[in-house]
Amino acid sequence: MSQEQPRRPQLVDDQSPKKEPIKFGDVFNVTGELASKPIGPQDAAAMQSAENLVLGQTRKSGPAAVMQSASAVNEREGLVSHDQADVAGDQGVSLTMSEAGGEVWVTEAVGGQVVGQYIQPEIPAATSPGLLTSDPITVGEALETVAISAADKPIEQSDAAAIQAAEMRATERNATLPGGIGSEAQSAATKNTRTMRFEDQTTLSDVLSDATLMLPKDKAVTREDADKVVAAELRNNPDMATTPGGVGAAMAAAARLNQYSPT
Repeated sequence: MSQEQPRRPQLVDDQSPKKEPIKFGDVFNVTGELASKPIGPQDAAAMQSAENLVLGQTRKSGPAAVMQSASAVNEREGLVSHDQADVAGDQGVSLTMSEAGGEVWVTEAVGGQVVGQYIQPEIPAATSPGLLTSDPITVGEALETVAISAADKPIEQSDAAAIQAAEMRATERNATLPGGIGSEAQSAATKNTRTMRFEDQTTLSDVLSDATLMLPKDKAVTREDADKVVAAELRNNPDMATTPGGVGAAMAAAARLNQYSPT
């Protein structure tokens, strides 16, 4: 009688290799607790907003672009949540500029550790004194960066609520201004719900590209301003999440950057 061949043992679920999220230590030369933290969408959004606020654009192949790619993979694989911000949300991002030998040096950091440092020759001191003196970023300027970072996003109720909150913080009024950007954003959000074609919907860029001109009064963004705007966006989003590169993210990044600005 032939002896039964032993069966090959099957791997159970907890023995199979598990996917790991892309962490800060995988893409940047950082150490300690930061290195082990996964890169989340809100971390990337905070750095993107910081670059847009100070540089006027997201730098190709820069820290923000790297973080965006990594967070997109992490979210797509279900390894992080849409509103996750383990590092940038808690410890903050910073972007500083300094002049040396006629060149502008840009240093970007997350959680106090440098993730990027490079020369920015296209922003000379003679033509961009505001950037070099680190003037505080205003509400209007923060809103205008959203027209770059989330340009093609159709305006939803959460966006409109955040814009209205930002307008009220800037003007120090407790009501939406007739004909202002808050009113325009609300009208756009309502219209978009009845507009089927994506290309016909009003976007954040359509409303916010001239935000500083539309605000009758403006002010430097504070942490309290950012908290109010983020809360308004969250309350009006069924998913209880802010938009990466959106109004809440831009205001939060501006508030963090203003902490490093001279008073």
